[in-house]
Parts: sequence; C-alpha cells; structure tokens
Amino acid sequence: MKWKKLVTLGCVVVMTVSSVTACGSNTTENQTVEATEQSEENQSDSVIVQVTAVEGDQITADVGTLTTASADASGNGAPGGEAPGGDDSGNGAPGEAPSGEAPGGDNSGNGAPGEAPSGDAPGGEAPSGEAPGGDDSGNGAPGEAPSGDAPGGQMPGGSSFEASGESITFTLTDDTAITLEYLQGSDEGNADDIAVGSVLEVVLDEDNQAVSVTVRNLNAGGGFGGSGEVTNGTSANTITEDTEVDSETYTSTGDDENALRVDGATVTLKDITIEKTAGSSSNTEDGDFYGLNAGLLVLNGATATITGATVNTSVTNGNGVFSYGEGTVVNISDSTIRTTENNSGGIQTTGGGTMNATNLDVETQENSAAAIRSDRGGGTVNVDGGSYVTNGTGSPAIYCTADISVSDATLTANASEGVVVEGKNSVALTDCEVTGNMSNTYNGDSDENIHCIMIYQSMSGDADVGEATFSAEGGSITAKTGDMFYITNTDCEITLKDVAFTLANDVFLRVEGNSSSRGWGTEGANGGDVTLTADSQEFTGNILVDEISSLALTMKNGTSYEGAINPDGDGGTVDVTLDDNSTWTLTGDSYITSFDGDTSNITANGYHLYVNGEQVL
Repeated sequence: MKWKKLVTLGCVVVMTVSSVTACGSNTTENQTVEATEQSEENQSDSVIVQVTAVEGDQITADVGTLTTASADASGNGAPGGEAPGGDDSGNGAPGEAPSGEAPGGDNSGNGAPGEAPSGDAPGGEAPSGEAPGGDDSGNGAPGEAPSGDAPGGQMPGGSSFEASGESITFTLTDDTAITLEYLQGSDEGNADDIAVGSVLEVVLDEDNQAVSVTVRNLNAGGGFGGSGEVTNGTSANTITEDTEVDSETYTSTGDDENALRVDGATVTLKDITIEKTAGSSSNTEDGDFYGLNAGLLVLNGATATITGATVNTSVTNGNGVFSYGEGTVVNISDSTIRTTENNSGGIQTTGGGTMNATNLDVETQENSAAAIRSDRGGGTVNVDGGSYVTNGTGSPAIYCTADISVSDATLTANASEGVVVEGKNSVALTDCEVTGNMSNTYNGDSDENIHCIMIYQSMSGDADVGEATFSAEGGSITAKTGDMFYITNTDCEITLKDVAFTLANDVFLRVEGNSSSRGWGTEGANGGDVTLTADSQEFTGNILVDEISSLALTMKNGTSYEGAINPDGDGGTVDVTLDDNSTWTLTGDSYITSFDGDTSNITANGYHLYVNGEQVL
C-alpha cells in the first residue's frame, strides 16, 4: 500500500468530538487493552487533526474539531441508515438508502456500480447492502454504498472537520498503536494508512511522539441500518428435521416472513414451488444480511438440496433463495427464480454460508437486486451454467462480498455494471458471457464513473479490507456503456486469459481515486493499487492511472495489447513487463515508470513511449 492511499472505514456509532469508540466485534481485545493503557495517562494530549503533509515518520496536520451532522426532516441525511434514493448500487433511489452497496449505475459506488446501499432503491426502499447506481455498483455508486448514505455524500450523523487555525507536527514511532475504524469494528493499521487528508485522533506523549493514532472516517454515524443483531424474522413454513419433499407449494403473505425455512436439517426438495406474494420488510438490512422476508431461507448449518424448483417473490427483501451462516449449504439445480422488487437478489449468500448453483434461470427486475448476490459476512458461491439477468439499477449480475466462482454462465445486467467486487473478496469467471450496461450515476453526478466491471472498497463494513481478486478465462465481457474496468479505493489483482472484450469507449482500465461522496475513503488518498496479468490475451483501449494509484502490468504468452497508457503524461506509478512473445502497439504517447522487456516488441505507430520521463521510443 502506498503512502497516498488510504482505506478506512467509519464506526457506525455516532461519535462525539472528544471520544474515540471502536465499535463492533472486529476490535481485538489485546489491541483495545493496549490502546487504553497507553492513552489513559496521556488523554489530555489527545487531539483531532487533519493531515496536511507526510514526510517519512513526520506528520504535519491542522488541529481542529469534529462537528456531528444530524438528520433533518428532509432526510438529508436520513436517520437510521436510510438514504434517499438508492439501491444496491447506491443510486440514490427514493426510499431507504442502500445498506452497504452503492448505487452508481454500478457497484462502483459511482453512483457506484455494484449493489447500492441496502435500503435505498429508487422509488421505494433502497436495496440493503447493494448500491444503487443505475446498478448495484452504487452509481449511484459502484459496489455497496455505505449504509446510511445521505444525499451529498454525507451519511446522516456523519461528521465534518473544522480547523482551528493551529498546526502541529508529530512523530510516528515503532511503538505507535495505529487503528483503522470500520462501520462495525476496527482493525490494526500501520503508517501506510496515514495519508494527506486523513482525519486522525492522536494521543501524544511529552516528546510530541504519537502514542496512538486512530484514523477516523467523517462518514461515520447515523447508526447501523440493521437491527444490530441477527434477525431472520419468521416463517410461514419451517422444516427442522431431515426429510425429502416432492412437489409441495409454500406461500407467504406475512411481514418479515419466509415462505419456507430450512433450519438445521438435511433436506431434499424436488419440484417445489415458492410464492412470496405479500408482506413488508421492517428492516432492509436485516433482509439483506440475514434473509428476513426471503422466499426460501436456509440457515443454522442446514443442507438443502433443491432440484426443479420454481421461486417467485414480489416483495422488498424478497431474495429468492438465501443461504445464511457458517456450515449452511444450499445445492440448487435446474430451477427458476424470479424477483420483482428492490433488495431482492436471485441467489443470496451471507454470514459464511455456501451456495452451489447449477443450470439456474434467474431474473430480477428492480434495484439492489443482483442475480448472484452476497452481503455482510460473505461465504462461498459456486455457479455452473445457467442464465442470470438483472434489470434494475444498482443490480449487477454479480455483486461480490464473498468468494464467487462462475463457469459457463450467461451474466447480463441491463441497467448496471456486469460485475462488482468489494473488498477482500474474489470473482473467478470461466467461459462466461458477461454484459454490463450501467446507465446512471448517483444523482446524475458527473464526477462519478460509468463502467462494466468495478472493484472497490465501500467502507460500509460489509467486506474486509484487503486485496480483491478478479480473474476471467475464456468467454466474453461486453461493456455497453462506460469503461471496461474501474478500480478505486482498494488493492486488487486481475488475471485475464483468452477473453473476448468488447469496449463501449476507449478506456480499458481506469485506476483512480474518487470524490469520496459515497464514503469510499478519503478524497485525495483513495486511489487503487492494481496488479494486472494478461496471459495469451488480446485487448485494446487506454489505461489510465492517476497520481494516487499504481499499476503493475504484465503481458505474457502471446498477449497483444493495442492502446496507450496515461497518454496525457500525468499519473501514478506504472510498471510494465512485456515478455518476448507479446506485443504492444501504441495508439498514443504513453508514460510509464519502468519497463521490463524488449522495445522491439513495441510498435510505436507514430507515437512515443516515455519511461520515467525519458523517451525510449
């Protein structure tokens, strides 16, 4: 991770100016005890600062205070994590704001792509956890938008830094305890997590050395949109003993109610019908995270083997088939799933559950309704064959906060990005046909990006911070609008082999920071660090890497690339490796930091290649 890049998450609890509360279960006991012991006698030296310069271990910052924003009747920000206008993409749909996924025409939170924050969906409750955004990207914003995002980018109850006019310089030492706050919990950080623009709470000793540093997030506050505990609701029909069922129909019209629940049992379900035709959801995040109001919910270590099922839902949080919790396994094949309302994915996996899907026919209609959907706690999803189609904003074909593998499937998002990966999670595609058509951004914000594949960190707490992984081998990926790949506020590894790409514009890969209006990191410090390996791959289009981002690009085994890298000359670190069997044809002047290979494999095409400022072609 680079000095200029910061991935932090905000604590959900509304914070006062003078206190630092690490909320949630991610905070380790040892870390908490250590921080407490170190700070007790120095608490009088605790200050709120915003970093203006980082030089080695010396930090210069403006001193100030945090002012907590409050919700007003207009919903500006809306209390309780609900945000106006949003969906899985974070697209700010009317209704509850997405809980975690950002709309954005895509999950990028661009409105970002990906699933929009849970709870908001246009014209109603926004999907919980997915971001609206013309799609699940949240483009609204890509990916999952922070839970409780309100218009204008500030979450209800969020804070703003007000400088006092005083500036200080202090020193980080090997003993400085650095903590990153999350929406739910916190984690140990390091010096690389402190960047220009970061807001910190610092405890100093008498020598002006930092005893502890807590990286704050001004989007924190507003309260976690869920109930704060696992809430599955009720069920019209529950199976708790091992059994086999054939040709039964299960219905539900009750609030917060599943049509069928399999609880802790090993069950075979053949040719069943699920109809969830009515019943409201009291909390969209509980629906997104725990399966409340879903058609079929499997939980508590149960194993459900389902063949030939028909699943129809027409309610908010009407996820078709939901696998929740460690040890829970759903094996579903040759079945049809249809959902028509917001926050209603086709197959949903959370809390460490497992979903194995074969030859499914899945289609969703509304926002924050990814066909293959995961949310808080993630899990494992394996998909073989089938068709997965979405029609709402903030509803990518895949919204990933889990480990998801898909082979030989057709994945079509008609109003969102095709795939969104959030945080330390992975998507692996083999011989799939992917189409993304992200059509909108959060509130039409022209500063937010449109794209087909988005990889990001939303800061919502739904996905662990760490390196994301995306791989594709064989098949095709078609962008009908925007860039092919967009990476922001995260580290990621991308591997491509023999994929047929169809671009909508001249940008193949964009790695850059974002405005942070959706809560994705700190503006000016929320770029991306990408490792891209192209193996036996043909691809075209420009590659753009901004000054707070980096790219390590390797082209090998007969890869052919036609495009320009940072043709405007400005940008971050770009290291290019080109093996003897691969070629690069320039379509514009290109500016990179280092080059490993033989320039005879580069066709200048009338343009120039600059390496570390020196023209080499």
